Amino acid sequence: MSRRSATSSGHPKVCACPSGLDPYRLPNHVAVIMDGNGRWAKARGLPRMVGHRAGVEALKRTLRLCSDWGIGALTAYAFSTENWSRPGDEVNFLMTLFERVLQRELESLEREKVRIRFLGDLEGLPLGLQELISEATELTVRNNGIHFNVCTNYGGRRELVLAAQKLAQRAARGDLDPTLIDENSFEAELLTAGEVDPDLLIRTSGERRISNFLLWQLAYAEIHVTDVCWPDFDEVALTQALFDYQSRCRRFGGLDPIAANHLGS
Repeated sequence: MSRRSATSSGHPKVCACPSGLDPYRLPNHVAVIMDGNGRWAKARGLPRMVGHRAGVEALKRTLRLCSDWGIGALTAYAFSTENWSRPGDEVNFLMTLFERVLQRELESLEREKVRIRFLGDLEGLPLGLQELISEATELTVRNNGIHFNVCTNYGGRRELVLAAQKLAQRAARGDLDPTLIDENSFEAELLTAGEVDPDLLIRTSGERRISNFLLWQLAYAEIHVTDVCWPDFDEVALTQALFDYQSRCRRFGGLDPIAANHLGS
């Protein structure tokens, strides 16, 4: 089954999705909290680092599926501001892993026209990783394929505070009338400015919280929780999440169409 869809950048794309899914009701933007790498490894008697490597493969798999099926954007929670509290050897491993994976995959991302952005306090990352992030962002900025956002050293509360500070600074300079601040002007200061909000949030490994992730942007996202650990997240798990998404009636605070018609009759 195929459809003619648009990516987040507005460029049409021919795509195919699994049988049974409505290709015209796929989410435009999927966000993922990739939980369970450590538990996956522990269950197999392996070091946590092996779980993180397997998690990278799951992310590559998910990105390719989303791209092939015509989903316009994928945002992944890779490393939170709270993750610095983990053991130093694990944090150092993750930073090195990010750098190696980006070096290895950048050519492929460019070839497949993926536009990659890193969202978070990037100045807090190792210098070599910062340089690679800058290179990857600049190289892919004009690509018209799927938008791939990697939240790295990211915290939702911090993002909101920084946005408020930017607006306050503009108001203090006299460049902005505080009474004119609205949702649109606030969104323009967020790290995700220019991106549509996620329609679907997927969290793996059975946890039922959003963990300081995209606090503003997830206001009306549908949430799908799966017990599958992130390294095992595959086409079947993504398909189940999309079936769950398509079973929802998205009312955005209003009534569903059937109830609205009944009240109006």
